[in-house]
Amino acid sequence: MDPFHTLTGRAVPFGAANVDTDVIIPARFLKAVTRDGLGKGAFAALRDDPDNIFDKPENSGAPILIAGDNFGCGSSREHAPWALMDLGFRVVIGPSFADIFSGNSVKNGLLLVALPQTAIDRLMQVAAEGQPITVDLENQVVTTPYQDRWEFPIDPFRKHCLMNGLDEIGLTEAMDDRIVAYEARLTADRPWVSGAAQR
Repeated sequence: MDPFHTLTGRAVPFGAANVDTDVIIPARFLKAVTRDGLGKGAFAALRDDPDNIFDKPENSGAPILIAGDNFGCGSSREHAPWALMDLGFRVVIGPSFADIFSGNSVKNGLLLVALPQTAIDRLMQVAAEGQPITVDLENQVVTTPYQDRWEFPIDPFRKHCLMNGLDEIGLTEAMDDRIVAYEARLTADRPWVSGAAQR
């Protein structure tokens, strides 16, 4: 996955609370065998309305989504962050996120930023005005052109993974030397476990 450091861009001022994963990507779109194209089904029920916020021309290509409280609740489908990213989002900012959705997101390179509701209200206003928002992961801060500035918490391990573009496969590959050394030691010390004694 791509490393994340700093992103500046428009934000979609969505703001709805308790948006579950079935709203983010309805079950009927889960038949695909790849992640590509899932963005077409993202927020499908809402996008049936021709005046929906996601398809407004001014929000085209916006990489930031401003969400409401408890975003990503519901089922544990990993397709939810896939669909959001395929729709073009790299960051979701909200007051809180469902736990399983949060884990799925970081493992796929989607940064979730938790800020107080007062900050979300302000960011909704800034986004509605079409002003860019900057998310700096290294310094853990969100800023606007109006000199607004909010620090956000993030687990150090999740920050490391996002900044270095490491999913679970990448984390395993990064330990290749240690794995090879362990297997060599296992073969020497316990050949019956490694199967070497059978050769």
